[in-house]
Amino acid sequence: MWDMRNSITIRLDRDLGRLLDRLAKQTGRTRSDIVREALQRQLSLYRFEQLRRRVLPFAEARGYLTDEEIARDIS
Repeated sequence: MWDMRNSITIRLDRDLGRLLDRLAKQTGRTRSDIVREALQRQLSLYRFEQLRRRVLPFAEARGYLTDEEIARDIS
């Protein structure tokens, strides 16, 4: 049985609804799957940006000025 505590209702404007329907049809996925994946991606991006803001002062104190410099040194 579906757990309704994990359900939400959203309203989409007509254009966004059409785009979602078109993508669902093209990919053979449900609207819910597409929206769920998009929400997961957006929440992950938001979390990354929060962590980045918290760490940035420490990175700058060590002389890192760009994400590329950090990536170079940790890879």
